[in-house]
Amino acid sequence: MTRLIAILFILFLFAGCQKKSDMLYKGNEFSVFKNKVVQGNYESKANSRTNLVSNYVSTASDNYSRLITFKFSINEKDNEMISGEDHWIMIGDENSSPLIKFGESDGKVAENNGSKLPVNYLYTFRLDMSEVLEAFDKQGYYEAFDGSRIAKSDFKGVYIAGGSEPLTWDFSNLEENNLELKDENHDGIYELTVLLNPTSSDEHQAKQWNLSRNVAAKPAYHSEQIIVDALYNLALEEALLNIEPDSTLRTGAKWGGVWTRDVSYSTLLAFAYHEPEVAKISLMKKVKRGRIVQDTGSGGAWPVSSDRTTWALAAWEIYKVTGEEEWLEYAFDVIKNTLDDDMKTLRSGTTGMYKGESSFLDWREQTYPKWMSNMDIYVSENLGTNIVHYQAHIILAEMAKLLNKPYDEYLERANEIRTGINKYLWMEDKGYYAQYLYGRNSLMQSPRFEALGEALAVLFDVADKNQAESILTKSPVTEFGTTCIYPQIAGIPPYHNNGIWPFVQSFWNLAAAKVGNEKAVEYGLASIYRAAALFLSNYENFVAENGDYIGTEINSHRMLWSMAGNLAMVHRLFIGMYFEVDGIRFNPVIPKSYKGKRTLSNFKYRNAVLDIEVDGFGNEIESFLLDGQRIENAFFPAELEGKHIVNIKMKNESFSSLDINLVANKFSLPNPQTKVENSKIIWNPVKGAKSYKIYKDGAFLKSTNTEYFIHEKNGFSEYSVTAVNDEGIESFGSEPLAIYSSENELVLELENYITLSGTNFTNFSGTGFIETSHKTNREIEVPVNVETSGNYLIDFRYSNGTGPWNTDNNCAVRSLYVNDAYQGVQVFPQRGQDEWSDWGWSNSMKINLHKGNNNIKLVLEEWNTNMDGEINTAMLDYVRFIKFD
Repeated sequence: MTRLIAILFILFLFAGCQKKSDMLYKGNEFSVFKNKVVQGNYESKANSRTNLVSNYVSTASDNYSRLITFKFSINEKDNEMISGEDHWIMIGDENSSPLIKFGESDGKVAENNGSKLPVNYLYTFRLDMSEVLEAFDKQGYYEAFDGSRIAKSDFKGVYIAGGSEPLTWDFSNLEENNLELKDENHDGIYELTVLLNPTSSDEHQAKQWNLSRNVAAKPAYHSEQIIVDALYNLALEEALLNIEPDSTLRTGAKWGGVWTRDVSYSTLLAFAYHEPEVAKISLMKKVKRGRIVQDTGSGGAWPVSSDRTTWALAAWEIYKVTGEEEWLEYAFDVIKNTLDDDMKTLRSGTTGMYKGESSFLDWREQTYPKWMSNMDIYVSENLGTNIVHYQAHIILAEMAKLLNKPYDEYLERANEIRTGINKYLWMEDKGYYAQYLYGRNSLMQSPRFEALGEALAVLFDVADKNQAESILTKSPVTEFGTTCIYPQIAGIPPYHNNGIWPFVQSFWNLAAAKVGNEKAVEYGLASIYRAAALFLSNYENFVAENGDYIGTEINSHRMLWSMAGNLAMVHRLFIGMYFEVDGIRFNPVIPKSYKGKRTLSNFKYRNAVLDIEVDGFGNEIESFLLDGQRIENAFFPAELEGKHIVNIKMKNESFSSLDINLVANKFSLPNPQTKVENSKIIWNPVKGAKSYKIYKDGAFLKSTNTEYFIHEKNGFSEYSVTAVNDEGIESFGSEPLAIYSSENELVLELENYITLSGTNFTNFSGTGFIETSHKTNREIEVPVNVETSGNYLIDFRYSNGTGPWNTDNNCAVRSLYVNDAYQGVQVFPQRGQDEWSDWGWSNSMKINLHKGNNNIKLVLEEWNTNMDGEINTAMLDYVRFIKFD
């Protein structure tokens, strides 16, 4: 009996050791094993390299609260009440709301009692619009809470926005989501019935994936981690499914067409070598007038969105893979034309960095404070976007060298951008870069973490070695993965905010591998493999708090850049392939938990086919054999042809003691709503705030718990206030308050200098306004006489109704000249489809005027051509000058 007990004890220990050795990653929320992923009661198991079975079920419907918060919206804009003030209803057994008056607060929000709403619950929202309609009839407009005027002629409809599905806080797409209320009885009462907590019965059924496409023509991967092999094959199959009949790469299962940044990041990660011809055709689809096309987006896209230069990253990677001279020449011309236009349009004379929206984080309130208009976003200077511009210039210089063309100018521009990034965005106290500079006339840091920008800073050597190590060890990461930003923004639903995107995680993993942070690599791989295994597809994103693919604003399976990231983990990490102009350099990075042999066979590279074996773990190679011959530099030359065998033996040494900064997923407070009264900046208390920080002209001034007295009597200053919670987490800054004497402001009504427009729009000042377009007033000249020489701010009051607030490609752009000297561009983003009576401000620029007569010109230059190419139109009301020194 004693012997039997001893044998059983030994078997138990062996089983325990075996189980432990099968574990690739163990976190607080989930674990990854060689053959499965386990998260609580959910499990996805790889029964073979071509079969996965998952019992994962989204819990979103089980946690759907009866407390519904929402707002109403005229013309799909957030214009009912101030930011942070919403309507609320605690739904009981009723199926209809009380009658709610537009713009009228409900008072204190009810406490959430935790009760949940049944699935597929029909509910009718009722809205009283009588006061708005009465204002339309009496005044011709309705004045919103912020003083903006909505013209009766611009009124297109009223909508509901909210955070409970199918409601969405994406104001710009409320009509697309069928959230318009209707006045069927013409009595001023608008209604909409929606299906709350919509749930399909098939969501609660176990699912499986079986390889159904023939992937024999693609490289085959085998390792001792069958879960990785199965997910690699899943990505191979989804990559084939995403090739369209016209040989372009589809963005995702739900989204057809080629999008510049999506295809570019996907190509950089994997498709340059996985489908080089298809990737080339896709990139060429995004070229117009010999320049890269910026995807449609905020305010009519470029130059508000300005990350089209991601195309350069992809084009260069394709050249390194293929070595095709014709492609090199084509790509060089496209990139050069684009960068030359961008330099004139985006470069900041103050920082040397480039302006424009965060790369891929292009959903305004998801990563920006709500007060920021598209003009404000254009003015901001983002980390990720500037890293891309830096690398695009480096690439252009490398291409120029190969083509025997001048290249010094591109290196100088690149160095200026890199210097600006490290001077203005690096945060020594945090050990990573700031998200962006933002504001209006004086920019301040947003101290948030931005995952993609940080990763690209490491990969493209914007960060030095010490900075790179600091980024990977000190940046905040959460249980389910590296969030797009951190901390999250309160009151904004998951998507970019409070979301994790596998393609971003992939770049983070590559950065961790470059730094040599083994724990970060292991953690990052687990994030990618958990999601793909449980969901049985490469979804675009998932909620940071619970790891669920349901609950973000929009999502799709079979996303191009997510599958590209999955493929890249095999090729670029485990096999360690890095493409250079003259060959492939190998540098595998393999955590100890992933030890063992792995093979990648039938890998096609130029005129060669490679079978590759990697044995062991670590990030240092002990031996590298090419066709049985030992080679010291682990390099496969591009000129070799035919079949070749590569054998890599690792040193089997763990490669880092560096840690990661695993934190709880936390949120910042809403930013204060400030105003000036009696020479004081005041604001309503922000719930949860322990103190407030005052910023003057972009620089921290002081901390306070009360209002701030303004001491300036003359000159120009700009103030912003942030709220700080008890953990020291700081909110966004409040909308900048410009403080100056009215005596220092000069307004010139443009209709006094240029022929009045004949269009019948309203809400203008003076006697009218002028038009500028391709056909009308391509050049506008205005004389200005000032009493004193000095520095002035200039901006224009304008309208642009050529497209919606959030998309399209008709942002109007003009070059500004002062006394015949080029100053930069004035940008007039779209403000709403056909909403020509909605007036706003162009970007403000600092110019120098001399005493007496000066000449101001707005000119439609070649480099001002927007992405539409034909429609480049704005109405201009007046030009404003403010003396600021």
